[in-house]
Parts: sequence; C-alpha cells; structure tokens
Amino acid sequence: MKKLFALLLTLAMVLSLAACGGKDAPAEEENTEDTAVEESTENTEGTESALPTAVEGVLTMATNAAFPPYEYIEGGEIVGIDAEIAAAIAEKLGLEVQIEDMEFDAIIEAVKSGKADIGLAGMTVTPDRAEEVNFTASYATGVQVVIVTEDSAITSVDDLFAEGASNVIGVQRNTTGDLYTTWDLEDAGLATIDRYSKGAEAVQALKTGKVDCVVIDNEPAKAFVAEVEGLKILDTEYILEEYAGAMNKDNAELFEAVNVALEELIADGTVQAIIDTYISAE
Repeated sequence: MKKLFALLLTLAMVLSLAACGGKDAPAEEENTEDTAVEESTENTEGTESALPTAVEGVLTMATNAAFPPYEYIEGGEIVGIDAEIAAAIAEKLGLEVQIEDMEFDAIIEAVKSGKADIGLAGMTVTPDRAEEVNFTASYATGVQVVIVTEDSAITSVDDLFAEGASNVIGVQRNTTGDLYTTWDLEDAGLATIDRYSKGAEAVQALKTGKVDCVVIDNEPAKAFVAEVEGLKILDTEYILEEYAGAMNKDNAELFEAVNVALEELIADGTVQAIIDTYISAE
C-alpha cells in the first residue's frame, strides 16, 4: 500500500507541474505579440512623410507658361527659369516636380485649394497677394516696362502720367502690369486698361492698333519685341518688383522646407546660375 500511495503521490505532482507549465505558455505568447505591436508602431512612425504634398512624393508647381524666359513651352515641355528652380528645390527635398500650366489668375486659387504646392510664375509679392498666400524668399528682381510702336507719341513713362493723358494700355490680366496701371492710371482717370489672358495677345493688340502701349515684365517684353517687327521698349522703366513663390498658408511644414531649400540654392549660387543661363548680364 505504501508503494502504491507513493506512486500515486508522484503522479499527482507530475500532473500538477504540467498544469502549471500550461498556464505559463500563453503568457509568453502574449508578451511576444505585445513586442511585435510595439515594433510595428515604431516602424510606421519612422516612415511617416515629413513633407505633406498635394501628391505624395511630388512637388506640384502651378504656372502660366507664356512668360519667357521664366516659363514657356519648348518641344512640348514647360521650361524656363522657374521650371529649373522648382526642379532644383524638389531635388533637394527628395521629390519629383510636376508642372501644371494654367491661366495666371488661377494660380493663387490653385495654391490655396491644395491643387498645387507652389506657384512659380514670375509672380511679384504684393500686399493683396500676401493676404492670400505665403511668399518664399525673393529669388529674382523684375522690371515692368512699356512697349510701344516705333512711331508712338509715347516717348517715356512720364507721358502716361501727364495731365489729360487718355491712353489705352494693354496688359496680361491680374499681373502686376495690370495691378499697377489700374491703381496708378485707370483709377486716376488717365488711361483705360485692356486686359488679355496672355502677354502675347496684348502685344498683338498693340501691333494692330487696338491699344497704345503694353506694360509687361522686361524679359518677355524683349522676347516679344524681337519677334514682332515695328515695336520697341521705352528706355524708362515703369516699376521694379521682387519675384517669389506662392504657397498655401495652411501648410507651414512644406512652406518651411521649400523656403529653406530655396534659400540654400540662392546662397550657393544655383539660382543665379539658372537665371544667367536665360538672361544675359547686359
């Protein structure tokens, strides 16, 4: 009996130990799962995009490709100063650049709505525009000039402001040429402003006698005068202005990244080298 009792006691102890072992196993599996969840969360957080763009991995640039040499179409592609600056910024940020061509007066709305990340279109910083978008550092200086026919009675910018002046001035809609001539001349009763979708259309209107002059940026003005016989640019400039990129006010993170990249490209001479490729130093 004693031997039988001892055998039964030993068997009970073995079963008890086995039961305890069965309870410990699930606890080890739970710990493993918790560790996997933590590692998964860490990996996800580590791969979050640092730059929230309209299209992931792409910097979308809105422009009006009728403003040489800043943006124009060549061989079916949009090229020019702004296109190259956008590409350089995108490269610095590890993104690709995508350029969307649209009417000039649609660019700010595209930026505000998130359809574009940045507007680069030889755009001048003005107080009204600064209320709607954030502007990057200025990367170029523009000059508004006056195009006239070679036999025009308008010989200087002062003639536009003369007492009793009543000229018809062609401009590209919503550009600074439009804004400044409206404020300075039309609102003062010294001119009537005819607005066109493209600068080339305003120049054609001058050639056909529909307007007395065209106020536009100096660089496209030089290109238009070279193409259209019988036109010239007045020696006196209309106004100096600063060009910058327009960005959404609600996307501070992307704005900061783009602006830092642009400032670095300005500082290391990349931007000036791009400009010099298109504009001679004369």
